[in-house]
Amino acid sequence: MERLRRIIATIIKFRIAIIVVLALLMGFSSYQTMNKLSVDNSLGIWFLEDDPSYRAYIDYQERFGSDEIFVGMLPVENALAESNINQLKQLHSGIDSLWYVKTSFSLATAKYPIYTNKKLLFDDLYNPKRSERGLKNLFKKLPNITQRLVTDDYKNLFFYIQLNPTPTIEEKREVIAGEIRAVIENYYDDYHLSGAPVLNEAYSKGIYKESLVFGILTVLVITTMLLFLLPSKRYLIVSLLCVAIPISILFGIITSFGFALNMISMLIPTILMVYSVSDAVHIINIYHKEGLENENLEKLDLLTLAVRKSVTPCFYTTLTTFVGYFALYLSPLPAFKNMGVFTCIGLVLAFVLVYVVTIIGFSFMNLDFKAAKPILKLTAFSQTKTINWLNRFTSQYKNSIIVISTLILLFGLYSIFMVKIDTNSLDLLAEGQAKEDLRLVESKLNSSSRLQLNITAKNGTMLERDALKKLERLQDALSKNALLSAPVSVINVKRFLEQRSPLLFQSNISKEKIDATLSEIGDNSDDFFKLFSEDYTTAGITLGVREIKTSELEKVLSDIKIAFKNTFETDKYDLKINGFSVVFSQLNDFILQTQFKSFFAAFFVAFLCLWFFIKSIRTTILVLIPNILPLAILAIFMSLLDIPLDVSTAMITPIMLGIAMDDTIHLVHKYRKSKRVQGSSETRMDNAMHYTGSALFSTTVALVSGFLIIASSAVPSVRDFGLLCAVTVAIALITDIFYLPALLKRFDK
Repeated sequence: MERLRRIIATIIKFRIAIIVVLALLMGFSSYQTMNKLSVDNSLGIWFLEDDPSYRAYIDYQERFGSDEIFVGMLPVENALAESNINQLKQLHSGIDSLWYVKTSFSLATAKYPIYTNKKLLFDDLYNPKRSERGLKNLFKKLPNITQRLVTDDYKNLFFYIQLNPTPTIEEKREVIAGEIRAVIENYYDDYHLSGAPVLNEAYSKGIYKESLVFGILTVLVITTMLLFLLPSKRYLIVSLLCVAIPISILFGIITSFGFALNMISMLIPTILMVYSVSDAVHIINIYHKEGLENENLEKLDLLTLAVRKSVTPCFYTTLTTFVGYFALYLSPLPAFKNMGVFTCIGLVLAFVLVYVVTIIGFSFMNLDFKAAKPILKLTAFSQTKTINWLNRFTSQYKNSIIVISTLILLFGLYSIFMVKIDTNSLDLLAEGQAKEDLRLVESKLNSSSRLQLNITAKNGTMLERDALKKLERLQDALSKNALLSAPVSVINVKRFLEQRSPLLFQSNISKEKIDATLSEIGDNSDDFFKLFSEDYTTAGITLGVREIKTSELEKVLSDIKIAFKNTFETDKYDLKINGFSVVFSQLNDFILQTQFKSFFAAFFVAFLCLWFFIKSIRTTILVLIPNILPLAILAIFMSLLDIPLDVSTAMITPIMLGIAMDDTIHLVHKYRKSKRVQGSSETRMDNAMHYTGSALFSTTVALVSGFLIIASSAVPSVRDFGLLCAVTVAIALITDIFYLPALLKRFDK
């Protein structure tokens, strides 16, 4: 006690110096944040650099071409008009001059093979000398290729821009989409642009905008809430400083070390602001209660008493919340790792600075505790009457509460296995121009990104007749898959040549002749479609794919593998499926790993913390059970409402476990302290409810308000996360004021 008194006295003695230091830190942090804060939604935040799937994706891009592709749809009166093709050529010239563009592709650059005089030549697919009818007849003979170039009604042209491989462009993502749009707008007033880079740009803009909106809304909501929750208006400035200072310094740290916001870390400011104000409300309530009960104490002694009574429960609530977030570090996704680490740093800063700020603030404050009143008050709500009713109810119906709550808990545990694991890429994007363009392009093109299948012969080349027959059967099988569109490979060109030059593939033609002809196709094919590797041991099939759920992607990839095994001998041929969709499909496994590793790590450490805090294994188990109930009810909600675990909600269980324990620890701390008073467990729990009840309600209102702000997000996945967290926090309060008291009153003797 005396040591704590000396520490507080030292803080007060040097309060001016501390204020100056904090002001300088906030100034520096604000400067860093304004100048260096950026948004990064690149692949690097989702996959570790040494992750095998990520490395395979990068290697594929370097060998076969990037699938960082813009897809532009250009509405026209008549796609076959020569003026439109000339305009496309001008667009090619402007786009191809950009350093980050590898190639561009459209009807203006597409070519088709002609076999004449025993030689294979390539000519422009569009020839202005041909009649419109002749062009359409030619296009019908290359359906999968022309489907990617022009719509069936010839009212839209497609334009593709292939960027350099991912690692070379990631640092310039913020400017690339804007520059591409600027070039297109030099030639076209009306266009629709989609593809992976466009969606990435939309994610980044949405994240930045919502971060600002969330921050402003949180400050407004917290300020309004504090007007009701604080026992006096004079505490308001202290509370707001407890929120502002840790957030400001944390973002100074984040930006100084070169880290950027992403879809996950954008939630840090709102979450941390709510935690900071919750601790501040707990400390202020205890300080005010002790001021009412100890009128004659000097301010230093009153501060010491308030800190002593609040520091233990606040420390353990910070610790359990810290554990919940730090458990995210076990996730295989870097975005979750960063979220966990930075939130933990913020929690430590908040815990320390809340005490420093409140001590300094109270030292300047001379308050008449009895005369103090909240700025705003709900006259219809009597907190004392509510707590009295709760105490009577949990004493009278404790057995019924235990039975009903336990049944719900068991049903919730069963519901865990009913929750789906799935990420819908469209749910990561807010409604807006990018999403509208994506839908429009996919409605016409039936795809917006692509998969590349590489089939490699272990012995020989893919030019052999047997290999080509198998490749043809595989492509036909893939054409029947409703989730794939327009496969393009050497087979498309081969079939075209068979129609135009049937003599070339007759059985009496030598293998060498066919090999030489097909190898010329590989040599002269457009860079946009990689039909062969340089040594012809690998043949490629390019497939169109929509923006679909990870579960659907997993099904597509499984179907491709099955079709390959049914067509090729796996001991003679290898299959590699490449493209961002392959990497994206693995999110389900990563999310599952995040859930199991993070939750069980958080649960184990939280159990140890509670055991150390309570000192009794029996009471620890009784206290832990009500903290599992909110998670069980969360599972019930997710299964009934068909809300899956995705990249946003994947971190919900370890976080909610840490949050659910916060109110429990405050209540149990006072309950344990009441053992010094003669009385039963019922009496001690009733006393604890009266002492901590106001803080429990206040912090729950703060947390629910913060998560409801997140639930206002325009991004469906983030909205679900905020809503589920708000519901879980509210349920955690209900279990703490009903289930926990009933258990302790019934079993803790």
